Amino acid sequence: MNKFLVIATVLAVLVSSAFFGPVDAAGENKDPGLASAPFGSGEKLSYEGKFSKIVRGITVADLSFEVGTDETGANQITMEARSKGTVLRLFRFSFLQRYQTEFDSGLKVLRTVKFDQQRDRIRESEAAFDHETGRVVYTERDPKDPLKAPRTVASDFTGQVHDMLTGIYLLRTLPLEVGAQFEVAISDSGLVYNVPVIVTRREMQNTKVGRVMCFRVEPQVFGDGRLIEEKGEMVIWITDDTRRIPVRSVIKADIGQIDIRLSNFTAGGSTKETAGR
Repeated sequence: MNKFLVIATVLAVLVSSAFFGPVDAAGENKDPGLASAPFGSGEKLSYEGKFSKIVRGITVADLSFEVGTDETGANQITMEARSKGTVLRLFRFSFLQRYQTEFDSGLKVLRTVKFDQQRDRIRESEAAFDHETGRVVYTERDPKDPLKAPRTVASDFTGQVHDMLTGIYLLRTLPLEVGAQFEVAISDSGLVYNVPVIVTRREMQNTKVGRVMCFRVEPQVFGDGRLIEEKGEMVIWITDDTRRIPVRSVIKADIGQIDIRLSNFTAGGSTKETAGR
């Protein structure tokens, strides 16, 4: 795979795809709902991503996340990852990825809509989750070739499953502690992955919201049969306070290192308690 396609993929999932709720001894996901969530409608998180290998610390992307509601009033999380800076000027590589996730009052994903552009290649997709039958159906289309048959992938799942956006927000509602180990279920592009996650220690970080103590969380998303089939490692720092803000993430791979840091934070209000569908 072209190294910049790898960068685009990593940036799209770096902050949003690592966590999907702890599994208890009985194999059931704990689901606290939104009543005591540290985020709400109107919360905005913005990040800047820098890539380093041959050139140190070049800016490659901006990422943003926002909690809100769609035109029907349903709970929604949106994410955008957009290339910028040196990756555009020097390498003439561009990417844009947008996600929109609809979820219920327990952060259970109902539908995911995605727009993915890498250079001239564009794909539009939708994943529909049926929690009664335990099945996700993913449909991908090429808007440049409307006569082409869509690509469809369907997978079965058991227990709690989330997409790449509801996962990080669910994690923020959980009681993190050093030594905690999770096995998580993530659905992406119609497939379902089980990802080990470890909370390894607490570390101080200098961030846009001040110098704060954070949990160091290490999701195992790299490797054969995992979300990113490349060699590498990922670390995410989440504030050890009531806000549970993901303030930084570092990913190391053969292509180099990507450092994602919080650039802006806007607190939100309450999130609508809607019934599951």
